[in-house]
Amino acid sequence: MLLHEKLRNRHLLLASQSPRRRELIAGCGLPFTLAPKYDCEEIYPHNLPAEEVPVYLSRLKSECYPHVLGPDDLLLTADTVVVSDGAVLGKPHDRNEAVAMLHRLSGARHTVVSGVTIRTQERSHTFDARTDVWFRPLTQEEIDYYLDTFRPYDKAGAYGIQEWIGYAAIERIEGSFYNVMGLPIQKLYVELERFLG
Repeated sequence: MLLHEKLRNRHLLLASQSPRRRELIAGCGLPFTLAPKYDCEEIYPHNLPAEEVPVYLSRLKSECYPHVLGPDDLLLTADTVVVSDGAVLGKPHDRNEAVAMLHRLSGARHTVVSGVTIRTQERSHTFDARTDVWFRPLTQEEIDYYLDTFRPYDKAGAYGIQEWIGYAAIERIEGSFYNVMGLPIQKLYVELERFLG
């Protein structure tokens, strides 16, 4: 039985405001409902290794969910960060921070890490996915054009691989392209199948 058929009797709740995550789950043919928006303060221990931050935050988002899960509910939470030289690059707060992030990524390799948590009434399962990304060197003019045209302030690391910068500046990737967009959809598909049995 295919996964979308197994999910017909379940209620997959996506607890994310990301349009890219919605697009990826829909593109994979999985039926889902957008969970009601809720607040969760995304704070993590300062000594937590950068690569472990998204796993921690995906669990935290799951635990913060304010509604009781029904017997058929599957709650899905996720977090994605860009890791550069051991530092977490989240969503930029302003233009200056976005400029600094793109200068840091320019001409270098970084790693995109996503943490995903699946939870029911009885149990939960968390996994991660990692993708290495190489940028060619960027000019200040290119950085200014990208920020002015695409305004990527809602994206970790201040960029979206599916936008102009992905076409013009990313030399290569190792790992899941969709993970860089914000959700390792192929791995989620496999993990959901295992989780449902």
